Amino acid sequence: MAGQVDERDAKELQAFLEMENQKAVIQAAIGKLSEICFDKCVAKPGNKLDSSEANCISNCAGRYLDTSMFIMNRMVQKK
Repeated sequence: MAGQVDERDAKELQAFLEMENQKAVIQAAIGKLSEICFDKCVAKPGNKLDSSEANCISNCAGRYLDTSMFIMNRMVQKK
């Protein structure tokens, strides 16, 4: 019947929506991480980053990601 969604289509739609939601969460986290590290590392924004600012941002992001992975792994282990 036209207008009805079969079970397979509903599952595909659900999987697509979950994937899009995960992408949105990742994009939001990247945006927040960029904002935090930029604010921490760049005192006076210019046309480009100097090497110390670039290193600071890289280290900031790396520490954040390492910490997030550590926390997620610990949460998984406790289940």
